[in-house]
Amino acid sequence: MPQGNILPEGFLSGTAENERLLSCREGLTLARDRGTVLEAMAERCGAGHELILRLPGVRAIIPRPEAALGIAEGQVRDIAILSRVGKPVAFRITDISGLDAADPYILCSRRLVQQEAMQALCRELLPGDILRARVTHLESFGCFADIGRGIVSMIGADRISVSRIRHTAERFRTGQDILACVLSTDPAAGRIYLTHKELLGTWEENAACFAPGETVRGIVRGIESYGVFVELSPNLSGLAEPCPGLSEGDSVSVYIKSICPERMKIKLAVIDRTPAAPIYAPPRYFVSEGRLRAFRYAPACCPRGDETVFA
Repeated sequence: MPQGNILPEGFLSGTAENERLLSCREGLTLARDRGTVLEAMAERCGAGHELILRLPGVRAIIPRPEAALGIAEGQVRDIAILSRVGKPVAFRITDISGLDAADPYILCSRRLVQQEAMQALCRELLPGDILRARVTHLESFGCFADIGRGIVSMIGADRISVSRIRHTAERFRTGQDILACVLSTDPAAGRIYLTHKELLGTWEENAACFAPGETVRGIVRGIESYGVFVELSPNLSGLAEPCPGLSEGDSVSVYIKSICPERMKIKLAVIDRTPAAPIYAPPRYFVSEGRLRAFRYAPACCPRGDETVFA
């Protein structure tokens, strides 16, 4: 992975080295001296919006200006700190003199870790690079995901899949681990733009998973006077004849009448409604590592379709 060891928050928690360094004074001292990135759960956020992490026998305190990149400059709202309570936080130890206090504590910085991560990601990532990401929150217009040490980027709703959805919660859940692809970077602004649908396969790759004569499950994504659009997979839909009583979002069983690559068409017939399909099934990725150069959704025999060229 191009990220190297710059992974979403939570990936270090529970690892043997992380737990060893957090468990004793010698480990904390060694981590401070080496500048090691550690992770621990945020137990609370104080009245001054400082994060408190509970380590074995000692408190770890991250002062508000050090709790998130951009907080001190007013570029990031305090919700970025408050929302970390109950979640893992990446940090670097900056001061261990408080270990000798009656109530032992250490001072830490999350900002330094994020600053280093942002600089490295903007310097090293190229368009088309495939990354690990962890979903942090969902809006109708996009999915926000941690791509390394709490650095959050957005995948626009139109870039999640070829099949359109009403809300990103129809595709992902908070905390879900996914893959994403770098669309572009803007080092000056400290932004990394992501896409996702290119990893879910072309029309041909998805259509090859189905055959005429099969009856399969699908989700109603659109209803028109001339028919019902049914999603068979996030990057593949077919058209069924009109069927009264259906609504967008309904889970249905459909009979596959024909598959026509030349016209990029799949003809379906709705059989029945079915219990709601699991929304949060792990995405099926047709490519999961390396770097994409270009992505053309349509078959070679079909002149139309989405195309992404990574600069």
